[in-house]
Parts: sequence; C-alpha cells; structure tokens
Amino acid sequence: EDGHSHLWSGAIPNCVSYDPTFSYELAVIVQDGLRRMYAEQEDIYYYLTVMNENYEHPEMPAGAEADILKGMYSFRQGAASNGPRVQLLGSGTIFREVIAAADMLRKDWGVESDLWGCPSFTELAREGQANARWNLLHPTEKQKLSHVESCLKDTRGPVIAATDYVKLFAEQIRAFVPRRYVVLGTDGFGRSDTREKLRHFFEVDRNWVTVAALKALADEGQLDRSKVAEAIAKYGLDVNKPNPMTV
Repeated sequence: EDGHSHLWSGAIPNCVSYDPTFSYELAVIVQDGLRRMYAEQEDIYYYLTVMNENYEHPEMPAGAEADILKGMYSFRQGAASNGPRVQLLGSGTIFREVIAAADMLRKDWGVESDLWGCPSFTELAREGQANARWNLLHPTEKQKLSHVESCLKDTRGPVIAATDYVKLFAEQIRAFVPRRYVVLGTDGFGRSDTREKLRHFFEVDRNWVTVAALKALADEGQLDRSKVAEAIAKYGLDVNKPNPMTV
C-alpha cells in the first residue's frame, strides 16, 4: 500500500531506486551497490522494494547484467511474426502478470509480445533526462539515445507497462518511448485484501494488461475494436466497475 514511494525516492538525487522481480536482478543490484558504496565510496544509498510472495525465479538471460542496472533488459522475445505485436514492460511482482498476459495474447488473440523487465523506471528516467540535457547543450554533435530508445528502436508495436505503483512511476519514461505508450498502475486508496483481488481492483492484472494491449493495437488500426469488446467479455471485466481512483 505504498504505491507512491518510488516517486518519493526518485526525488532524492543520490538515492538509487529499484523494483526488482527476480532474485537474479536483486543479486546484480546488491553486488553493484556494494561496489559503488563500499569500494568506490560513492555518496549514494539505495531503495529496493521486494515482495513476500512465493513464486518461481528463472535463470537470468545471458548478458543481462548491465541492462538490469540501467533499469530495462530483454526478458523474452516473442516468436518471429508479421502479425500484430506489442512490447510489454513490467517491474516487481506485477511483471509476472505481464508475462502471463503475453501468453494470453498469443494463445487467445494471435498477438506476439516482447517482454522487458524494468527494475528501475527511475534510473531509466534519470539517464534519459541526462542524455536530453547533453543533446540540448551539444546540438551539432551526434545526439545520444536514451537506454529506453536503444532497447525499443528495433522493435515494433505499442508499448504497455504495468507496475505495483501509481501510473506516474512508469510514466517517467514516456518522453523516451518512441510510439504509443499505455501505462497501468495502482492509483487510488490502499486496500487490504488478497493480492489477486487487489490486482483486479487496481486494474493491473493479466486480464487488464491483455485488454490494454488489444486496445492499443485497435487504436493503431491493427485489430478491429470488436476484439477488445470480445476480450472484455471473455475475461469477465465489468465495464461499469468504478474507477479505483474514486472509491
């Protein structure tokens, strides 16, 4: 029930914030944090958010260490296809719902997804803003790409992000996403219930991610809007459900 805490930590310049999903992400972050704080004596400290939720932790994708520290890495690429495609981003435990949504999109709707782990939207935003400042001050030199732009430049399809935090957390990178960007978050008052019910209440679970992806594709003319309505009915989403921000 601290959906805003990463906004607070992000406002402190020497606080390095991460919201990891898997143990390998945490190991990479802690090891580098010890190097920076202890060996290099950098005047920084860390804010890490982890959950007491039991789930399987996969092996780290080969060579992902550097991108994990930057805040965004390729977790899994979808199959090669000329059909509709989306880019799915997530951090924390909600990334597991994003992974499940990718499977639903393929199985139920024939949509392929590329999955991106984003353990730090804050670090991504800081790096992107630093590069934008450098570009502003060096207009005649080759302009730098943000890490987000570098990750997405050879991909296609709308980009959908979901986190356990308020929408503004993932919104931080909007300026660096080169196309349609849809963000799901836990805006509203905190609730005490099962995680499954909370995720449905805040509209960030696999069903909502899937519908958001289909809607983004429909908005780009790649799917008929009737498919979105079909998905809403298939997954039992109540179109008259109150906005979480209002209750």
